[in-house]
Amino acid sequence: MMTQEPYYTKLNNRGQIKISGKDARRFLQSLVTNDIDLLNVQDCVYTCLLTPQGKFQFDFFITQDKDSETLVLDCEGGARATELEKILKMYALRAEITFETQVDIPIYAIIGQKFGVKDPRHNDIGYRSNTAPESITEQPFDVWDVLRITLCIPDGSRDMVPGKSLLLDHNIEGLNGISYTKGCYVGQEITARMHYRGLTKKELVMVTSDMLNLNQLPTCGEPIIINDKTSGEMRSSCGSVGLALMKKSAIVSFT
Repeated sequence: MMTQEPYYTKLNNRGQIKISGKDARRFLQSLVTNDIDLLNVQDCVYTCLLTPQGKFQFDFFITQDKDSETLVLDCEGGARATELEKILKMYALRAEITFETQVDIPIYAIIGQKFGVKDPRHNDIGYRSNTAPESITEQPFDVWDVLRITLCIPDGSRDMVPGKSLLLDHNIEGLNGISYTKGCYVGQEITARMHYRGLTKKELVMVTSDMLNLNQLPTCGEPIIINDKTSGEMRSSCGSVGLALMKKSAIVSFT
C-alpha cells in the first residue's frame, strides 16, 4: 500500500454499550464469535453476534475499562445500538450485569500513527479512539472509506445484511473476528461447518467501475451482471471503488 502522511477521520454512526458486573465477560463469551479472553493479551477484540441460524446480526469492537471489569462495545449507532442492547438484554436472563447505552458517540480512526487501541482487523487499518489526536491532520470520512474498501473490510450493516449474511462470505475469519477454539456461541454450528467443510460459494471483493465496464458503480443492493448473468450484488462504495458480494465462479472473469 502506498505510504502517506498520518491522518485521522471521524467515523459515521457509532454508538457504545457498556456492560458492567461480575458476569460481564462470561456473558459475552457465550454469545459472540470471538474469544473475549484475547483481552488478556490485546487491547481490543473484533467480534460479531449471530442469529441462532448463524446469520450476521451485529459486529462490534470490545475493550475493557482499565479500572474496572466493565466491557465497552464500540458498535453501530442510532437504532442499531438500541436494537443490539435489546437483544443482549434478552440473552442476559439472570446474569449479574447492567447495560449503559449511548446511541451517538465520537469514534475516530487513526491511520499511520499509534493512538488509541489497535484495530485488530488489519495491520493497515490503524487505530481507534473516542478522542481525536492533536498532532496529525483530519481527513474527510471518504479518505478512510476508500482505504477500508481497498482492504476488503466490511463496514457492519453497510456491507452485511442483518439476518441474511454469512460471516465466511464476508472475510470475517480473515479479519480476526472468529475463534474456532473458544467453545460454543450463538450460531456457531453453521459457521464452524462452513469453515471445516469449505462450503463458501461467495466472496466479498473490491470492484471498480472500470472492472465492471460501467460509468459508475451500482447502488448498494443492486445486482451485478456479467455476461448477461447475475454474478453478485453491490455493497458499499465510495467514488469509483466499492465492495461486492460475488459468486466465486464469477470472480475470475474480472480480476
